[in-house]
Amino acid sequence: MPLKEQVEQALEKIRPALQADGGDLELIDVTESGKVTVRLTGACGGCPMSQMTLKMGIEQRLKEEIPEVALVEAV
Repeated sequence: MPLKEQVEQALEKIRPALQADGGDLELIDVTESGKVTVRLTGACGGCPMSQMTLKMGIEQRLKEEIPEVALVEAV
């Protein structure tokens, strides 16, 4: 399965937790080198804790499920 599809499936498991707090995320890009780019939306877009959510929540979970993921960044 292509890396982008793997990431999309993993994000679908993470999304309900974000939506429970009024936020969401949108997958922008996945590179061959394992860089995942997302856009945090809703409450997550302006939250002061969004960087922690991104690194300690989203990135950590994606790396656990998909070893090819090297980095997750928000735009």
